[in-house]
Amino acid sequence: MIIIGQTLISDEIYLEQFLCDLPVCKGGCCIEGDAGAPLSLEETEILQKIYQRVKPYMIEKGIATVEVEGTWVTDPAGEPVTPLIEGGPCAYVYFDEQDIAKCAIEKAWEDGVVDFRKPVSCHLYPIRVTAYPHYDALNYHRWPICNCARKKGKKLKVRVYRFLKEALIRKYGQQWYEELEAYITLAFEED
Repeated sequence: MIIIGQTLISDEIYLEQFLCDLPVCKGGCCIEGDAGAPLSLEETEILQKIYQRVKPYMIEKGIATVEVEGTWVTDPAGEPVTPLIEGGPCAYVYFDEQDIAKCAIEKAWEDGVVDFRKPVSCHLYPIRVTAYPHYDALNYHRWPICNCARKKGKKLKVRVYRFLKEALIRKYGQQWYEELEAYITLAFEED
Protein backbone atom coordinates (compact mmCIF):
# COMPACT_ATOMS: atom_id res chain seq x y z
CA MET A 1 0.00 0.00 0.00
CA ILE A 2 0.98 3.58 -0.66
CA ILE A 3 -0.18 6.58 1.33
CA ILE A 4 -0.37 9.86 -0.61
CA GLY A 5 -2.01 12.74 1.23
CA GLN A 6 -5.36 11.50 2.55
CA THR A 7 -5.45 8.40 0.33
CA LEU A 8 -4.53 4.79 0.94
CA ILE A 9 -3.73 3.14 -2.40
CA SER A 10 -3.87 -0.60 -2.99
CA ASP A 11 -0.77 -2.23 -4.50
CA GLU A 12 -2.85 -3.54 -7.40
CA ILE A 13 -3.37 -0.02 -8.71
CA TYR A 14 0.29 0.25 -9.62
CA LEU A 15 1.04 -3.44 -10.19
CA GLU A 16 -1.92 -4.56 -12.32
CA GLN A 17 -2.36 -3.74 -16.00
CA PHE A 18 -5.60 -2.54 -17.58
CA LEU A 19 -6.73 -0.85 -20.79
CA CYS A 20 -10.39 -0.73 -21.85
CA ASP A 21 -11.15 -2.71 -24.99
CA LEU A 22 -14.56 -1.33 -26.00
CA PRO A 23 -14.85 -3.22 -29.30
CA VAL A 24 -14.63 -6.46 -27.28
CA CYS A 25 -16.60 -5.66 -24.10
CA LYS A 26 -19.12 -3.36 -25.84
CA GLY A 27 -19.21 -1.05 -22.80
CA GLY A 28 -20.46 -3.77 -20.49
CA CYS A 29 -19.80 -1.66 -17.38
CA CYS A 30 -22.64 0.66 -18.49
CA ILE A 31 -25.13 -2.17 -18.92
CA GLU A 32 -24.32 -4.76 -16.23
CA GLY A 33 -24.24 -4.64 -12.46
CA ASP A 34 -26.60 -4.71 -9.53
CA ALA A 35 -26.71 -0.94 -8.93
CA GLY A 36 -26.06 2.28 -10.80
CA ALA A 37 -22.82 4.25 -10.72
CA PRO A 38 -21.96 5.62 -7.27
CA LEU A 39 -22.47 9.39 -6.99
CA SER A 40 -21.28 12.06 -4.58
CA LEU A 41 -23.89 14.43 -3.15
CA GLU A 42 -22.41 17.18 -5.34
CA GLU A 43 -22.89 14.98 -8.40
CA THR A 44 -26.55 14.36 -7.55
CA GLU A 45 -27.08 18.14 -7.66
CA ILE A 46 -25.15 18.41 -10.94
CA LEU A 47 -27.26 15.68 -12.56
CA GLN A 48 -30.45 17.50 -11.58
CA LYS A 49 -29.12 20.72 -13.14
CA ILE A 50 -27.84 19.23 -16.42
CA TYR A 51 -30.48 16.57 -17.08
CA GLN A 52 -32.45 18.58 -19.65
CA ARG A 53 -29.25 19.18 -21.67
CA VAL A 54 -28.20 15.51 -21.45
CA LYS A 55 -31.67 14.15 -22.22
CA PRO A 56 -31.34 14.46 -26.06
CA TYR A 57 -28.35 12.08 -25.92
CA MET A 58 -30.19 9.40 -23.95
CA ILE A 59 -32.21 6.45 -25.24
CA GLU A 60 -35.99 6.48 -24.76
CA LYS A 61 -35.98 3.86 -21.99
CA GLY A 62 -33.35 5.86 -20.10
CA ILE A 63 -35.42 9.02 -20.37
CA ALA A 64 -38.52 7.16 -19.21
CA THR A 65 -36.59 5.76 -16.22
CA VAL A 66 -35.31 9.19 -15.15
CA GLU A 67 -38.74 10.76 -15.64
CA VAL A 68 -40.21 8.21 -13.20
CA GLU A 69 -37.34 7.63 -10.74
CA GLY A 70 -35.44 10.91 -10.89
CA THR A 71 -31.93 11.84 -12.01
CA TRP A 72 -30.49 9.68 -9.22
CA VAL A 73 -31.71 7.06 -6.76
CA THR A 74 -30.37 5.36 -3.65
CA ASP A 75 -28.96 1.84 -3.60
CA PRO A 76 -29.86 -0.75 -0.92
CA ALA A 77 -27.18 0.76 1.36
CA GLY A 78 -28.78 4.19 1.03
CA GLU A 79 -25.99 5.63 -1.14
CA PRO A 80 -26.78 7.79 -4.20
CA VAL A 81 -26.36 6.09 -7.59
CA THR A 82 -27.52 6.55 -11.17
CA PRO A 83 -30.89 4.91 -11.92
CA LEU A 84 -31.02 1.67 -13.91
CA ILE A 85 -33.36 0.82 -16.78
CA GLU A 86 -35.48 -2.09 -15.51
CA GLY A 87 -32.61 -3.22 -13.25
CA GLY A 88 -30.16 -3.42 -16.20
CA PRO A 89 -28.33 -0.66 -18.08
CA CYS A 90 -27.59 2.74 -16.58
CA ALA A 91 -30.33 5.23 -17.44
CA TYR A 92 -27.67 7.51 -18.96
CA VAL A 93 -26.49 4.95 -21.52
CA TYR A 94 -26.66 5.30 -25.29
CA PHE A 95 -25.34 3.02 -28.02
CA ASP A 96 -23.00 4.20 -30.77
CA GLU A 97 -22.98 3.02 -34.39
CA GLN A 98 -20.95 -0.11 -33.40
CA ASP A 99 -23.56 -0.91 -30.71
CA ILE A 100 -21.08 -0.04 -27.95
CA ALA A 101 -22.69 1.23 -24.74
CA LYS A 102 -21.44 4.70 -23.87
CA CYS A 103 -22.32 7.52 -21.49
CA ALA A 104 -24.83 10.14 -22.67
CA ILE A 105 -23.47 12.56 -20.06
CA GLU A 106 -19.95 12.20 -21.47
CA LYS A 107 -21.23 12.60 -25.04
CA ALA A 108 -22.95 15.87 -24.03
CA TRP A 109 -19.64 16.94 -22.40
CA GLU A 110 -17.67 16.06 -25.56
CA ASP A 111 -20.10 18.19 -27.58
CA GLY A 112 -19.64 21.13 -25.18
CA VAL A 113 -23.25 21.03 -24.03
CA VAL A 114 -22.37 20.47 -20.34
CA ASP A 115 -19.19 21.04 -18.32
CA PHE A 116 -19.56 17.84 -16.26
CA ARG A 117 -17.83 14.86 -17.90
CA LYS A 118 -19.50 11.95 -16.10
CA PRO A 119 -19.65 10.56 -12.56
CA VAL A 120 -16.15 10.31 -11.11
CA SER A 121 -16.82 6.70 -10.12
CA CYS A 122 -17.27 5.84 -13.81
CA HIS A 123 -14.22 7.83 -14.88
CA LEU A 124 -12.08 6.06 -12.25
CA TYR A 125 -13.17 2.52 -13.06
CA PRO A 126 -11.63 -0.08 -12.34
CA ILE A 127 -10.64 1.83 -9.21
CA ARG A 128 -13.32 1.91 -6.54
CA VAL A 129 -13.00 4.58 -3.86
CA THR A 130 -14.26 4.00 -0.34
CA ALA A 131 -14.48 7.24 1.61
CA TYR A 132 -13.72 7.10 5.31
CA PRO A 133 -13.87 10.08 7.69
CA HIS A 134 -10.16 10.90 7.38
CA TYR A 135 -9.03 9.22 4.15
CA ASP A 136 -10.07 7.57 0.90
CA ALA A 137 -9.18 3.93 0.21
CA LEU A 138 -8.47 3.24 -3.47
CA ASN A 139 -8.88 -0.40 -4.49
CA TYR A 140 -8.71 -2.25 -7.78
CA HIS A 141 -12.04 -3.85 -8.69
CA ARG A 142 -12.02 -7.08 -10.70
CA TRP A 143 -15.07 -7.71 -12.84
CA PRO A 144 -15.18 -10.61 -15.33
CA ILE A 145 -16.58 -8.34 -18.08
CA CYS A 146 -13.22 -6.52 -17.96
CA ASN A 147 -11.07 -9.60 -18.67
CA CYS A 148 -10.41 -8.20 -22.14
CA ALA A 149 -9.17 -4.92 -20.59
CA ARG A 150 -6.74 -6.80 -18.37
CA LYS A 151 -5.52 -8.79 -21.38
CA LYS A 152 -5.09 -5.63 -23.49
CA GLY A 153 -3.39 -3.79 -20.61
CA LYS A 154 -0.95 -6.65 -20.13
CA LYS A 155 -0.22 -6.85 -23.85
CA LEU A 156 0.45 -3.09 -24.10
CA LYS A 157 2.01 -2.86 -20.60
CA VAL A 158 -0.35 -0.17 -19.30
CA ARG A 159 -0.63 -0.06 -15.52
CA VAL A 160 -3.99 0.84 -13.91
CA TYR A 161 -2.73 4.15 -12.50
CA ARG A 162 -1.42 5.19 -15.92
CA PHE A 163 -4.63 4.20 -17.70
CA LEU A 164 -6.53 6.33 -15.19
CA LYS A 165 -4.13 9.28 -15.05
CA GLU A 166 -6.69 11.84 -16.23
CA ALA A 167 -9.39 10.52 -13.88
CA LEU A 168 -7.02 10.41 -10.89
CA ILE A 169 -5.93 13.98 -11.56
CA ARG A 170 -9.58 15.01 -11.86
CA LYS A 171 -10.31 13.46 -8.45
CA TYR A 172 -7.14 14.23 -6.49
CA GLY A 173 -5.18 16.84 -8.45
CA GLN A 174 -1.97 17.06 -10.48
CA GLN A 175 0.34 17.28 -7.46
CA TRP A 176 -1.19 14.18 -5.90
CA TYR A 177 -0.70 12.24 -9.15
CA GLU A 178 2.90 13.41 -9.48
CA GLU A 179 3.59 12.25 -5.92
CA LEU A 180 2.08 8.86 -6.72
CA GLU A 181 4.09 8.53 -9.91
CA ALA A 182 7.32 9.61 -8.17
CA TYR A 183 6.81 7.07 -5.40
CA ILE A 184 6.12 4.25 -7.86
CA THR A 185 9.09 5.20 -10.03
CA LEU A 186 11.40 5.29 -7.02
CA ALA A 187 10.05 2.12 -5.43
CA PHE A 188 9.85 0.03 -8.58
CA GLU A 189 12.19 1.77 -11.00
CA GLU A 190 9.40 1.85 -13.57
CA ASP A 191 9.65 4.24 -16.51
